[in-house]
Amino acid sequence: EVRLVESGGGFVQAGESLRLSCVVSGFALSGSDVKWARRGPGKGPEWVLSAGQGRFTITRDNADNTLWLRLNNLQPEDTGLYDCASTSRGIAGPGTQVTVSA
Repeated sequence: EVRLVESGGGFVQAGESLRLSCVVSGFALSGSDVKWARRGPGKGPEWVLSAGQGRFTITRDNADNTLWLRLNNLQPEDTGLYDCASTSRGIAGPGTQVTVSA
């Protein structure tokens, strides 16, 4: 079964960090177009790297078929549902919620 499953979200205070994971099943992460995206309250979706302003790091673990997202120095405006998606396959995971308090 082809699917993406995210985890690692939570409720944190401003300045704290989180590490999110996206486990890929049914196809190889290596060479794929799986990316992280997020949708904030009342906002449209955006790709995470372009929004992180250097605070976010993405790591690909091809051996475990897992895409990691490290979120550093989180701010309230980073609150949202973070998910991973493959546009070529037209799939996305259910997402994991990140909530940052001031």
